[in-house]
Amino acid sequence: MDNDAHQSSVLSSGTTQHQQAPSSLSNIHGRIHKLQASIWNAYNKKPIHHWILLLLSSLAMLVAFPASTLLSRLYYSNGGTSRWILSWVAVAGWPLTSLFLLPLYLRPNISPTPLSLKLSLSYIGLGFLSAADNLMFAWAFSYLPASTASLLSSTSLAFSAIFGYLLVKNKLNLSTINSIVIIMAGAVIIALDSSSDRPPGVSKGQYALGFLWDILGSALHGLIFALSELVFVKLMGRRSFHVVLEQQVMVSFFGFVFTTIGVVLNNDFKAMRKAARTFKNGEVSYIMVLLWGAITFQLGVLGGTAVLFLTSTVMAGVLNAVRVPLTSVAAVVVFHDPMSGFKILSLVLTVWGFGCYIYGNSPETKSS
Repeated sequence: MDNDAHQSSVLSSGTTQHQQAPSSLSNIHGRIHKLQASIWNAYNKKPIHHWILLLLSSLAMLVAFPASTLLSRLYYSNGGTSRWILSWVAVAGWPLTSLFLLPLYLRPNISPTPLSLKLSLSYIGLGFLSAADNLMFAWAFSYLPASTASLLSSTSLAFSAIFGYLLVKNKLNLSTINSIVIIMAGAVIIALDSSSDRPPGVSKGQYALGFLWDILGSALHGLIFALSELVFVKLMGRRSFHVVLEQQVMVSFFGFVFTTIGVVLNNDFKAMRKAARTFKNGEVSYIMVLLWGAITFQLGVLGGTAVLFLTSTVMAGVLNAVRVPLTSVAAVVVFHDPMSGFKILSLVLTVWGFGCYIYGNSPETKSS
């Protein structure tokens, strides 16, 4: 009797497993079908030019930002030494953004935003902070590998969430807090691996200084992001694509003014000709690195601005999560950056942190 009972229980459990397998498959197929339907519905809600612009903006983020990072490191590895020149390049391309803004004013329902005293002062203040931020990153790139600098700069997402909570009263959920902790842990892991990550000719003190400037620059970048959102909320009261471009143009312009003053006072414009002659592969290479550095940086900023406006911060977070490993892999291929186990672990944690942020700020999570 015991054997018969055991055999019947085995048969019944096998039957149950066979019944559960098709049920699990049907659930997966149902979820895939639901996802396809939601994507198709979202596609039909927007005109075709919206998706074309979103595609171009996403490509700008995924191509221009990594290219800008690599060009910044290339400037130093090929003989460039001026931090002021590199920070000047980051804002010298501001007219490129204005070329996208000016045609919008030809439309009858679009006009420039009136410049009040508070709004003008906010542009000047943000421009000064932007100039300081670019200078910090220029110092960081002079001492750090491109892959390391890219990983550390991703901490700006954590600082943006913190300053957004403090200044704009944005909510912090558990997923966002989790992402902050994970991303910061990734930065700490890189610090522990400094012995195998230093470029040739860079001392321990210089590497530590580059690490510090990158973290401070990321923190300032997060503050700028939160202050920019505060300007929209308090002073502008409206959010449209041309208003976002206006702010970007004005902040970049004042950043350009402050950085140009620094370059002049440091006599770096006079030293550019000498630097170009000693640059690896000559003057033409020097000019092309600076020129394409200015273009790619502005295209990346413009693409990020467009993605934020066309979709949400979640989509921008997704693209940033993809951009970080792309930049790191490209730096390994181009500059043969060391990729130790610690750095790979830091990269995994950074992408994981971005994933937590994306999940915590997705509409489905917020609604639940």
